[in-house]
Amino acid sequence: MSQTLLSILAFVPLVLAGVLLIGFRWPAKFAMPLVFVLTALIGLLAWDMTFTRVLASTLQGLILTASILWIIFGAILLLNTLKHSGGIASIRRGFANVSPDKRVQVLIVAWLFGCFIEGASGFGTPAAVAAPLLVALGFPALTAVVLGMMVQSTPVSFGAVGTPILVGVAGGLDQATLGGQLAAVG
Repeated sequence: MSQTLLSILAFVPLVLAGVLLIGFRWPAKFAMPLVFVLTALIGLLAWDMTFTRVLASTLQGLILTASILWIIFGAILLLNTLKHSGGIASIRRGFANVSPDKRVQVLIVAWLFGCFIEGASGFGTPAAVAAPLLVALGFPALTAVVLGMMVQSTPVSFGAVGTPILVGVAGGLDQATLGGQLAAVG
């Protein structure tokens, strides 16, 4: 099979996910299993992967997902604990007493607190934690979400309790093989 056809087949699951989730507005719990089955079939039939390799890759993905969800669970638990214990009201009063200026509050909540939360938990939790705090401080919901998402880009390489280092660098690239392939290509 040609490289072009294999590339197109590798892209098909992404297109299917987009069409099902955005185009047909299917819930992810229905769309993603279908995309997974298609991806596994493409791997087995087009890419000549063994069933054992597909199964091993699936298990590896589930284990990584479980570790990420465990970290996110802690952040959501922290947010709900703050909400139900009255901690958010105390935080709101504390931030309001620091400065009535909204710009200073954004810097403190979104960037400083958001960077701390990213370092402690990662995986989008600054947006999940900082955005409700910004709403509690009186920011419009859309503004709070946008600011919470913006903070994601600042500390992301340091975040998630070292998970980027553990997953990315520990697995690493086989530099000898990669260097040989790059040298062969030119």
